[in-house]
Amino acid sequence: MPNTPDPAPAPSWLRVTTLVVAAAAVAVVVWACATAWGVVVHGHPAYAVLLVLTLAGAVVAGVRALRRRSSRPGWRRVVRVVLLVGGAAWVVLIAWLRPFGAVEPALAAMRSDDAVTVTDGATRYVLAPADGGDGTAVFFQPGARVDARAYAAVLRPLAEAGHTVVVAKQPLGIAFLAMGAFDDARSAVDADRWVVGGHSLGGTVAAMEADASDGPADDAEAPAAGLLLFASYPAGDVSRTLTAAVESVSGSEDGLATPAKIDASRADLPADAAFTVVEGGVHAYFGDYGPQPGDGTPTISHDDARAQISDAAVAFVDGLAR
Repeated sequence: MPNTPDPAPAPSWLRVTTLVVAAAAVAVVVWACATAWGVVVHGHPAYAVLLVLTLAGAVVAGVRALRRRSSRPGWRRVVRVVLLVGGAAWVVLIAWLRPFGAVEPALAAMRSDDAVTVTDGATRYVLAPADGGDGTAVFFQPGARVDARAYAAVLRPLAEAGHTVVVAKQPLGIAFLAMGAFDDARSAVDADRWVVGGHSLGGTVAAMEADASDGPADDAEAPAAGLLLFASYPAGDVSRTLTAAVESVSGSEDGLATPAKIDASRADLPADAAFTVVEGGVHAYFGDYGPQPGDGTPTISHDDARAQISDAAVAFVDGLAR
């Protein structure tokens, strides 16, 4: 019988590149856990699951690359190259998705006391007035890749004023992946009326939710009575379809939701929308998660800006609750 030729040795570059990508994946998982462990543990479980899958895939790929001594040329090798490129892109995505973790005073605001009861769940947390509240609830969508807990300090005054606050924990920190979270909150929390709000991309999604949910104040589905935008604006023109009251709070030094963008959003919102500008405030001042790339330079303290943002939010929701 003719001898069957041995498979050709695996190209060294392919094995080495596979090991490099696998090592990079492990490094990214370790880095994400070391720098954002609080979010991994307390945030939506989707990112934690992806980290586990990434680590497992990296280990399997690395072991196979070390053991493989041969490789059949042709389509199998092409598949390996495609998988390798996809693996490298996956590592970059996992690194980019690492969230901005909450810092003080937000973490302290997550503790229950005599005035506010905090319930921390897998997909949302609730700041509830200890006395039961006044029947007005606020549903809030965080900004992109921001730890949901980062908004506890700026939103807690709403709960202290008697309004239940529900903050979504978005899958992978992307508000578009939490489009059903408002409906879930309305099913879980008993409220007479709702205000939908959000920061940055979360505000854009909140505008979509408010536009889809608004209606008569006595609607049995508890429609949105108000839209609260933190450094945000709608994705399109809702000026003729949105009946909810609108409050837009922005920072004069915001490098992302710039004053020019906020001013341009006036045409997309109802004519009676109110605009509050925090002089000297920046994009990252609407939560407590540290500085954000691309942001402006603040000219006031974070504490001062937070107080102004909270005051504007409380005044807006109080007005709707009367």
